[in-house]
Amino acid sequence: MRMTRMRMLVAAASLAGLGTSSVALAQDGAVAPEEAPATDPGGSASGEEPDAEAASSNGDSDGAGAGGADYDRELLTIEEEVHSLKEQVFRAKATLQLLKEIVVQGTAAGSRATVWHENKLGRGYTVESIAYYLDGQGKFSKADPTGGLDEMREFKVFEGAVPPGTHSVTVNLRLRGNGFGVFSYVKDYTFNVQSSHSFVAEEGKNCSVRVVSDERRGIGRSFTERPNVQFETTCARLSDSGGAAE
Repeated sequence: MRMTRMRMLVAAASLAGLGTSSVALAQDGAVAPEEAPATDPGGSASGEEPDAEAASSNGDSDGAGAGGADYDRELLTIEEEVHSLKEQVFRAKATLQLLKEIVVQGTAAGSRATVWHENKLGRGYTVESIAYYLDGQGKFSKADPTGGLDEMREFKVFEGAVPPGTHSVTVNLRLRGNGFGVFSYVKDYTFNVQSSHSFVAEEGKNCSVRVVSDERRGIGRSFTERPNVQFETTCARLSDSGGAAE
């Protein structure tokens, strides 16, 4: 009976195109073992393809990490530049606000100042250059070695509103000897004469500062010691001096 059953199984397998090796010959009630998985050409028993995609992903992640580091550095540089620009803008605004306060304060107070230049030097000196400064800021500068400045015997250097308080006027003259006759040797002398003067501008007043260059008297003074600068300051109320606040 058992042999008849086995023959029937072999016949059925033959009809289905299967070899006798693929049919499990077992006793009654036995279970045929599962078919072993096919082995791929690469020798992988699992049947799965090599994890090339994972490796590629790891490479991409490494590149992305390097690119991310470069991006972070560039972003940090941009942030530093932005902070630097903000500081520069802040300082510029502070300076502008200070200048605005100075101008508004001087205008509101109505304090003014006028600076005059007067040349009383004799023919023994030629003025080659003149420079005036008010509170350290240049207000007038001119040079003419040919002697053209000698013709400017008197002129206005500055006129305008100033903040109330103490101010300084500085004059710098460059002189050259203009000797003749037995004193012709002094033509080789060129020297500077510099002098400063402080004055107080009161609220509602106009201060006029006249700067006079002349010569000291005295036989014992040398040629370079004779030039002298004097300051004559007078302050009057704006209504009396005819001035008006800007």
